[in-house]
Amino acid sequence: MLRSDVGKRSEKPVLKLTLAVLAVAGCWRPSSWTSPFKHAIYNAYSAAIILILFTFATSQIMELVLNAANTDAVSDLLFNAVTSLLACYKAIVIRINHDGITMLTNDLVKEPFKPTNLNEIIIREKFDKRITNNTLDYLILILITVFYMISLSLFTNFKNGSLMYKAWVPFDYSTSSLFYLAYAHQVLTLICIGLVHPTCDNLICGLLLYISCQIEILEYRLSNIATGRQNLRDCVCHHLHIFKYAFMLNDKFSKIVPGEFAMITVVMCYNLVNMAFKSSDAVSYIQDIMIVASTLAPIFYYCWFGNEIKLKSIQLSDSIYNLEWTSLSSNVKKGLLMMMNRTTIPIEFTSADIIPVNLDSFVMVLKTSYSIFNVLIHSQNH
Repeated sequence: MLRSDVGKRSEKPVLKLTLAVLAVAGCWRPSSWTSPFKHAIYNAYSAAIILILFTFATSQIMELVLNAANTDAVSDLLFNAVTSLLACYKAIVIRINHDGITMLTNDLVKEPFKPTNLNEIIIREKFDKRITNNTLDYLILILITVFYMISLSLFTNFKNGSLMYKAWVPFDYSTSSLFYLAYAHQVLTLICIGLVHPTCDNLICGLLLYISCQIEILEYRLSNIATGRQNLRDCVCHHLHIFKYAFMLNDKFSKIVPGEFAMITVVMCYNLVNMAFKSSDAVSYIQDIMIVASTLAPIFYYCWFGNEIKLKSIQLSDSIYNLEWTSLSSNVKKGLLMMMNRTTIPIEFTSADIIPVNLDSFVMVLKTSYSIFNVLIHSQNH
């Protein structure tokens, strides 16, 4: 392959699909929109989406305060408000951290993260494909769930002249035009939630996967030290940059993940109770299953990829140990021993600096949700 072809492939932008969908969700201004006019247009678009989410959450909270008459109504309204407010919060966090996230994505195509030969490009393209597939799978799951819920509502609520969700609105929507306006607002809210949640989650999961990608590239570079094709100093620098990058990523997004843990607990309990007591037909039962699956997906991705990074960062010492030490100089051996000593402290992501983001935490959340579900079931039976 020509050197120019390798250079072009190594400079290929990262997270292209994820950022494109994030832009549609109103959370990411496209990098090509550099003029003040386009900035203003996109800011207005983002503000409109955030306003839709916030007003829906407000209508649910007001309905909860003013008109909630029983436990079922309270749980429905609380579930809707939490889901909408978390989507609103995610969108605001991504918009506020636009420059910082841009720096994180740009760093991936610069030294020392930039692939330098064909083998390193193949490693990165493998992770690019994995990120794209994860983005599409999760987005399709969410959108299918959203459009299933909208279709179901059109044949039931809309047909009967009632809103998709019970809500407090500051006007009488008994007339046709105002009813259409209120109903359209709830449909738009559901679509916005279906866009914001998966795209923000895919951004974080994509960046987590790129850390795994860099550890794999580092392992390849270390394997070339014995042949003299790679400099130990460059590998040490790369290793330190991976730790620094992971710290910055955790700092940017550690405030979002706690909301995911809280939301999954609320959603799991709500839908399990719904399936146990309220779902009277197969159509509603399928909807509840789809909502549970859509909620489990992001927190599972976080924990799976966080766990993968931790294991890869620890296993790096095994890769160093398996090198041809007999052919190395004493200075190189000392440097490798220092790297092995550094790998005893793994790269680990945390939620609010308290809960580690790994598979153990995922199991803990499931157990917590199930325990709360059992308490709710017990209270319903008595």
